[in-house]
Amino acid sequence: METLAIVISAIENLPHALRMIDALLEAMGHFQARIEELEAENKRLRDQLHLDSSNSSLPPSSDKGRGGRATRSLRTSSGRKPGGQSGHPGATLKPVAQPDHIIVHSVSRCGGCGADLSATLVTRLEKRQVFELPPLRLDVTERQAEIKHCPCCAHETRGEFPVEVQHPVQYGARMKGLLVYLNHGQLLPYERTTAVIEDLLGQSVSQGTLLTVTQACAAQVATTEDRVKQAVPQAPVVHVNETGLHANGRRIWLHSASTPELTYYVPHEKRGQAAMQAAEALPKFHGVAIHDHWEAYQQFERCDHAFCNAHHLRELQRAIDQDQAVWAEEMKPLFLEIKEQVDQMKGAGQSALSPAQIDQCQTRDRGIVDQAVQPYLTTPPASAPPTRGRQKQSRTKNLLDRFDRYQTETLRLMTDVRVPFDNNLAERDLRMMQVKQKISGTFRSPEGTRSFCRIRGFLSTAQQQGKNVLDALTNTFNVLPNPT
Repeated sequence: METLAIVISAIENLPHALRMIDALLEAMGHFQARIEELEAENKRLRDQLHLDSSNSSLPPSSDKGRGGRATRSLRTSSGRKPGGQSGHPGATLKPVAQPDHIIVHSVSRCGGCGADLSATLVTRLEKRQVFELPPLRLDVTERQAEIKHCPCCAHETRGEFPVEVQHPVQYGARMKGLLVYLNHGQLLPYERTTAVIEDLLGQSVSQGTLLTVTQACAAQVATTEDRVKQAVPQAPVVHVNETGLHANGRRIWLHSASTPELTYYVPHEKRGQAAMQAAEALPKFHGVAIHDHWEAYQQFERCDHAFCNAHHLRELQRAIDQDQAVWAEEMKPLFLEIKEQVDQMKGAGQSALSPAQIDQCQTRDRGIVDQAVQPYLTTPPASAPPTRGRQKQSRTKNLLDRFDRYQTETLRLMTDVRVPFDNNLAERDLRMMQVKQKISGTFRSPEGTRSFCRIRGFLSTAQQQGKNVLDALTNTFNVLPNPT
């Protein structure tokens, strides 16, 4: 009877026990989901700590303080010895045939016996030349315009000053060019620019004068900017990129479009399509646009696209470091092999790899991608809860999808000799703009931002065309009269 009572009691309490089991299972499910969420967040944070310039787009300056790890470069050894290579012109200081000054160190007595050598003929000369700056000072030129009265009609006639001489006292074109060069070319702040001028030339220049000269320069290079703006879309290949700036405490974006001879900057409040339409470079472009695969660039369908493979190498390295992606270990040497083949092709004066080389590389690339996507093709279990919208993927899977979908854009350098392996040209054009940000922190006005970008574009264009930057700036002040 006692056993029967226990059984009856257990049966009566069974619904309650089942409810408790269901509640525990549900709680365990929530705990398991929470554990997986925390594990994913923990991995994401640990991955961020292990990002550096070798496996992400972070600049090398950000590698400091990352656990003392040595910087890893994606470059491989060239096998050449350090120092100047054979055929390199060098920059060794060489003597000149006609020195500006000659100083003779005469010999009057013998260093051996002390005999008088004043009347002895010179046997030979040993020459040494010292290259030195002359004392720096401003050269002041006074221009005088004659004024005459006609003896016939008493009309007063004045001599005409040159068009660039507008004021009783003013700085000349080269001085103005130097001010802009130091401030915008070498990125010295206003206070340091005026301090350098005073230390070098002994001339005190106010920051207000520097601002006026800068504004005048920006106005005078506007025509050059318009010509560059019209010429960039006509180029066969254009490098495009963007970076963040701060203007008056607000986040804005600087967009660049570059060729080996031209640089065009456009600051804009937005990063995407609106800014690119306002820049007017890509909407009119029909060549090959090289970029880092940001989707906003992909919207321009009139042109072809090529992706920066330097970015790909860093992303592949991240996939190897953080996700132990075997396929990335196979893809990375393939990219480097393709680069070497293309470099050899260009050195031989060819316009593209041979069809056999192209087919072989594309087949290897496709084989790596197809094998890597297989684990992702499994169908999720039917019991899995339905999800809405686009499912979140890992960075490694996103990279794999890019290689799967955009093989042509990724490997376009094999079929078009004009397309480089990377987008370093655009990266270099934006690098100095980031240096300006670190020095100054922020731009104070939209007009100042626009002026700086216009002058920097002018300087970059002049430099890429092999022109002396200081001479180019000086010439801008010789074109039109200035309010200084």
